[in-house]
Amino acid sequence: MKKTFKILMIVSVILSLFSCTKQQDFLNKQPLGDYSETAVWSDPALIQTFVNSTYRNALGLPFSIERLSDYCDETLFTPDWDVTNFNKSLITSDGLLGWEVSWATPHTGHFRWQPLYANIRRTNIFFSKIKTVKGDPAVITDLKGQAYFTRAWTYFYLTALYGGVPIITKAYTLTDNFEVPRNSFEDCINFVVGQLDSAAMYLSDTYPTDGHISKGAALATKARVLLYAASDLHNPAKNSSVTTGFSNPELLGYTGGDATARWTAAKNAAKAVIDLGKYSLYKATPAASDSVAQNFVELFTSKGTSEDILLQFFTPKTVEDEWGGWENGYNPGLYCGPNGYHNWGNNTPLGDIVDEYEMKDGSKFSWTNLVHKANPFVNREARFYASILYEGVPWRVRPSDALTIDPFSRIQVGYVYNAGAMIKAGLDTRSGPIEDWNGGKTGYYLRKYVDPSVDPQYVKQEVPFKHIRYGEVLLNYAEACIELSQDAEALTYINLIRKRAGQPNLVGLTGDALRQACRHERRVELAFEDHRFWDVRRWLIGESTYKQTSSIDVSYTAPTATVAAYRKPDGSTWSVPVFAKKDTPGDARAWDKKSYFFPIMRDEMNKNIKLVQNPGY
Repeated sequence: MKKTFKILMIVSVILSLFSCTKQQDFLNKQPLGDYSETAVWSDPALIQTFVNSTYRNALGLPFSIERLSDYCDETLFTPDWDVTNFNKSLITSDGLLGWEVSWATPHTGHFRWQPLYANIRRTNIFFSKIKTVKGDPAVITDLKGQAYFTRAWTYFYLTALYGGVPIITKAYTLTDNFEVPRNSFEDCINFVVGQLDSAAMYLSDTYPTDGHISKGAALATKARVLLYAASDLHNPAKNSSVTTGFSNPELLGYTGGDATARWTAAKNAAKAVIDLGKYSLYKATPAASDSVAQNFVELFTSKGTSEDILLQFFTPKTVEDEWGGWENGYNPGLYCGPNGYHNWGNNTPLGDIVDEYEMKDGSKFSWTNLVHKANPFVNREARFYASILYEGVPWRVRPSDALTIDPFSRIQVGYVYNAGAMIKAGLDTRSGPIEDWNGGKTGYYLRKYVDPSVDPQYVKQEVPFKHIRYGEVLLNYAEACIELSQDAEALTYINLIRKRAGQPNLVGLTGDALRQACRHERRVELAFEDHRFWDVRRWLIGESTYKQTSSIDVSYTAPTATVAAYRKPDGSTWSVPVFAKKDTPGDARAWDKKSYFFPIMRDEMNKNIKLVQNPGY
C-alpha cells in the first residue's frame, strides 16, 4: 500500500510539473484572434491595417441607411428617426436627435465629437509608435503620409462642425491632464493645412484609383479646407448674425486678417490640383451622338475614372447580411430604391433639389410655366435623368410578383381617380400592393449612385463613393475666382462643367449673378455627394433652405370606378397625367442660427471645464 502511494505521488508530481510547463507555454502564446501591440508595430502589413482603420473612422459610411442629404434640402429620410426634429433646429447639448443614433446612422453618427476624437487618438498613437519602426523607408514614408491625411481630414470635420477645437497631437494616457481649451478657428485651419502639406510631401502621386490616399487627394482636400475657411460663415465682415453677443468669436471664424488673401489661398490650392495634370472630367466633351445622361450614369456606377481623386470602396464581403447590412451601412440600392421593387424608399429626393435641374436649353424650370407644369420631365438637362427616378421612367425589370402587375417596369408614384375617389395606387407609392409600409413620400426616387444591373434584394452593388472628384475642384476654383472678382476666369471653369453636362455656356455674368449661378451649378453637379449640408452653412443660407419642403403629386382620371391596373393593357395611361407641386407631408423644417455650429455635448463640457460652449446652447 505504501509502495503504491509513493508511485502515485511521483506520478502526481510529474503531471503537475508537466501541467505547469504546458500552462506556461499556453500563457506565452500570441493571442489567436488579435495581435499584440509589439506584433503590430513590428509588421508593416499590420501597421497598414491600423492606418486603414483611421480611413473608415474618418470617412464614415456615406452609403448608409441615413445619408447626409437627409439633413439638408436634398432628400427626405422616410422613416424619420428624429431627423425631422434635427431639421427643425431642435438639437441641444443633451442630444443631436436623429444625427446621433450611431447604430442606425453609421455615416452621420461618426460626425460627432467623441468618435472624431477617438480617431484623432488613433492617428496620434500611430505617430508615437512609427518613430521606432524598422523597415523599408519608402513604406514608412507612405504610411506617415496616410496618417497625416486622416488626422487632417478628421480635424477638418471637427472644425466644420464645432469651430475651433482643442488641437491634440499626443495619445493621452490615464495620468495626463484632459482639461485643455479650444484652439481658435484660425489655429485649427492652419494646423489642418500643415497636416495636408505634410501628407502631400510624403504621399505618392502614382496610386491608381483604388481608395488609397494620394498626393492629389491631400492637395484637393487642402483646396476644400481653404475654400470653406474663406467662406461667409468664418468671415468677420459677414458672420455677425452668428457671432454677435458671443464672447469668443475667434472660435467660430477669423477675427481679422485679409479676406482677399484667404480667397487667394483657396484659389491657388485648387489650381495646384488642376496643374498636376493627373485628373480630367469624365467624357468632358460629349460627342453629338453621346447620351450625356448615360455618361453620368457611368461616372457614378464605375469603379474609377479619370475624374476620381478619393474613392471609398465597398464590396459585398465587407458587410453583413440582413439587419447587419443596414446597421453597418452599405446597400444604397436597397435603401434608396422604389418600394415596388421590394426596396425601402429612403433618402428620396425633395422637389427642392429636383426643381433646380435646368431645362435642356439652359432656362430655369418653373412651376409657373404652364408648359413645364404640363410635363415636368420633358426637355430637362442630362443630369436630371441621370440622378432622379420619376413617374413613368423605365427602370430595371420588376421582381416577378410585381412584374405581373406592371409588365412595363416603369416607375409608378401617382394615383388613379374616378369621380374624385382614388381607385388605384402606383406600385411605388406608400399605398401600393407590393410594399405598403415602405416607400417614399416625395414622388421621386434616387437614381444617382444606384447600379441598375443588380437586384439589391439579393446582391449588394460594388460602386465606390466619390469623396473627391475633379468636378468639385473646378467648382472650388471658380468660386474662389468669383470672390476675387476674376469673373471671366470663373466662367471658363464653370462652363467646363456645363459643357460636360451638355448645357449651354453661361455668358456675360458678373458679380452676385455669377456667384448665384456658380452656387446653382455646384448644387446640381454635386447633388447627393455630401456637399450641400456644408455649403448651406458656410454660405450662411440656412434660413432660406430649412423651411417647408416640396414634393410632386401625380394623378390620372379613369373613365370607370374599377380598373384592372395602374396603366392600360397597352402600357398607356388612363388619362393625361396632372402634375402639381405640393408640400412634403410632415416636413416643415425650421432654422435657428445656433445650428451653424454643433453644440459640444454636456458630458464633454463636464469632463473638460476649460471648454467654451458654442452660442445658442
